[in-house]
Amino acid sequence: MRRTSSTRGATPRERASRRIYAESPAKLRAATRCPDCGATYRRGRWTWQKAEDGAPERRCPACEAVATGSPAGVLHVGGPFAAEHRAELVALVRHVEQRERAEHPLKRIVSITDDGDGFAVTTTAAKLAESMGRALEKAYAGKLARPRTTAERGNLKRVSWMR
Repeated sequence: MRRTSSTRGATPRERASRRIYAESPAKLRAATRCPDCGATYRRGRWTWQKAEDGAPERRCPACEAVATGSPAGVLHVGGPFAAEHRAELVALVRHVEQRERAEHPLKRIVSITDDGDGFAVTTTAAKLAESMGRALEKAYAGKLARPRTTAERGNLKRVSWMR
């Protein structure tokens, strides 16, 4: 009996057409310093180590995302509790960002904007938005929603927390 074809038997071209890849620049050859935040690119990753004198400068991906306003994650905080305790919730969100940023220079908040029933936090990393949502859920209970959307394929993670 013959098996039916599946996606496992697809050609590499067919598999690649199903995915959306973000364009990534080629690896930098020498240690490079970001002129905006001071992060240093070494051995394939951005770190907070100090750069050598005379190191070439290039804007890091996080500073580029902040400058262009193109987020990778969005956390929407809403509900009556969010309106009453906005300052506390924003402080917790900023604390999570500082904790993550200490280890990973590319995880940052792009903006915090008010909307009708709460506020939205846009981030440079999709996992940072999820971490912020989990921290809100752990600290204040509420409901964390991580809906699967077609936007995830384009590297935009949407998370919402309500109470």
